[in-house]
Amino acid sequence: MTAEYLRHCRALVDVVEAQTPLIERTADLFAATILAGRMVHLFGSGHSRILVEEMWPRYGSFPGFNPIVELSLSFHNLVVGANGQRQAMFLENVPGLAARILRNFDLSPLDSALVVSSSGCNVVPIEMAEEFQRRGVKVVAILSRRHSEASTSQRPDGKKLQDFADLVLDTGAPVGDAMVKVPGLDTPVSPGSTVGGCLLVNSIKAEVARRLTDAGHPPKVLTAGAVVGRARATEIFEAAYDEHARRLAKLYENLGQ
Repeated sequence: MTAEYLRHCRALVDVVEAQTPLIERTADLFAATILAGRMVHLFGSGHSRILVEEMWPRYGSFPGFNPIVELSLSFHNLVVGANGQRQAMFLENVPGLAARILRNFDLSPLDSALVVSSSGCNVVPIEMAEEFQRRGVKVVAILSRRHSEASTSQRPDGKKLQDFADLVLDTGAPVGDAMVKVPGLDTPVSPGSTVGGCLLVNSIKAEVARRLTDAGHPPKVLTAGAVVGRARATEIFEAAYDEHARRLAKLYENLGQ
């Protein structure tokens, strides 16, 4: 079973590599936003939250990204009871929630956005992309094309995430996400969207870092003390978090005006 899963994962690498031109266009867009002193907004509900946190903040990442993570849509640990999964899945399809989330930010056409949804069919991520575009913010979507095409949108008009995206990237995950068929088990296991998605966001991250560096503004990359020494690592962390705070402040300064 391990060999089977890894075989499918190698195929996901090929899917991502084939999208190199789209990844480079995404990096052009995101680098332009960061060089303008603005932020790339990141949004994912459900397990798509993983890719938001993969982009920033973690080792090997840098300021310029605004992770928008709503706990009501993504806090899965309790599973049932208060704050359980049933409620999160319900809220993920509540119209109008995306607009209320974005009411917290003073958006600019200089900003850009990355919205992640494997199916591209739940209401909140679709409306997030729609609201970003309505405010002049260009949107990159990450989804599974095969899964999305086989799925039904939860919006009455049938529109999906890709209908509100300027660029669409494909994780390569199959319909239903799970990739391994176990003999004697009638449902597959072991999903692939997170693997494909992580390949995409880290490829984007590397391309953006190259563009920022070439432009004379090398990013402050969170780096382990084992690589640069404890003192230098601490210095970088503090500087990176300070930069994040300064960029974030711009998203609040003109709210309500």
